[in-house]
Amino acid sequence: MRAFDPASLPDDHAGAVLAGRVLLADGPVPVIVRGGQVFDVSATAPTSADLFDLADPVGVSGPLLCAVEDLTIGGGPYELLAPIDLQCVKACGVTFAVSAIERVIEERARGDAGAAAAIRAELEERVGGGIRSVEPGSESAARLKAALIEAGMWSQYLEVAIGPDAEVFTKAPVLSSVGWGAEVGIRSDSHWNNPEPEIVLVANAAGDVIGATLGNDVNLRDFEGRSALLLGKAKDNNASCSIGPFVRLFDDGFTIDDVRNAELDLVIDGPEGYRLHGHSSMSQISRDPLNLVKQTLSEHQYPDGFVLFLGTLFAPVQDRDDAGRGFTHKVGDVVRITTPRLGTLENPVTTSADAAPWSFGIRDLFRTLAARQRAGAA
Repeated sequence: MRAFDPASLPDDHAGAVLAGRVLLADGPVPVIVRGGQVFDVSATAPTSADLFDLADPVGVSGPLLCAVEDLTIGGGPYELLAPIDLQCVKACGVTFAVSAIERVIEERARGDAGAAAAIRAELEERVGGGIRSVEPGSESAARLKAALIEAGMWSQYLEVAIGPDAEVFTKAPVLSSVGWGAEVGIRSDSHWNNPEPEIVLVANAAGDVIGATLGNDVNLRDFEGRSALLLGKAKDNNASCSIGPFVRLFDDGFTIDDVRNAELDLVIDGPEGYRLHGHSSMSQISRDPLNLVKQTLSEHQYPDGFVLFLGTLFAPVQDRDDAGRGFTHKVGDVVRITTPRLGTLENPVTTSADAAPWSFGIRDLFRTLAARQRAGAA
C-alpha cells in the first residue's frame, strides 16, 4: 500500500472540480474533489457514468469522505481507483504526423526495432514535411496520397493519418482500466514497446464532452508492426490501460480549448538509472479533438458514455541498450505523464502476466450497487 501524492493534482487544483472513484469497504463510489477534500457523491450518482450524465456535475456534492492526503493505492480504507466505470474505453491512433511515420516504420520493419533507424531516415526525408503540412481528408492530402502511392511509399497508417477517416478502436473492456499508482502491464512476450502519454476526453451518454483526464495507451510496437490485425493483442492486455488520476470537469475555468493547447511531458525512470524525457504538444494534432469525438459517435451510441484517448506526438527513438534499437520498457520502470491543468498520472511497469489480475467486473459492480441500495432501504 502507498499513499496518493497530492503533488499529482493539477497545479490550480484549488479552483478545479475533479471527479474520481474511491474503493470503500462496501464497494466503489464516485467522488468529487474540491480544495483538497474528497466528497462521496454516490447518493446522487451511484456510478461515474451517472455522475457525468447529471445536468450539472460540477455542482454536485455529498458528505465529506476524507482529505486527498488520505487516499491510498493497493489497499486502505480510501483506495483510489481509475476515475471511470461503465464507460467504453475508445482510442484514436495516428493523430499526429510523427506517430504516423513511426507506425509506417513499425509496419516496414515488421516489428524489428533494429531495422527502424534506416527506415526512419528515409521516411522523414520523403514523407515528413508533406504529412505535417496537409489537413486530413483535404484535396492536398489526396494529392500527397497519390504521389506516395506512385513512389511505393503508401501505407494503411498514412491512410488514417491524412485520409478522411480517423482510426478509432476499442482500447480496453469496461472496468478494466487501472488508475494512478497502479502497475501498468506490458505483455511478457513483447520486446519492443513504449508508453503513449495522451489526453483522454470524457463524454456522457448524450455524447457531450464534460471533462478530460490523462491516459497511458500502452503500445506494443513489435506486435502491431508485424501485422495491423494484431492491434487487439498490441493494445488490450491486463493492466495495459491507465487513466487518471482524476477527471477534471469542464467549467468556466477549464474548457476544451485548454485541451487543444495542452503540453504534455513524459518522464520514464528505469531501475538501472536510465531516464527518458518526452513531450507531446496538442497544438500539433492533425484532427481537432471534437472531430475525433464526432467520428467516434458516427453511427454508434454509447448509453453509458465513453472516454476517448486522443493519440500522442511522443515517439520514443532514444536508444536504451543497443545502438539503433530505440526504446523499450523494462520491468521496474516508472512512467509519469504530466500537464499542469490535469496533474500527473504515475504508474510503475510490470508484465501483464504479473500485474494484479482484473477481478472486479460489471456483475460485481451491480452486486455492490444492489447491496448498497438494500442497506439504504433497511
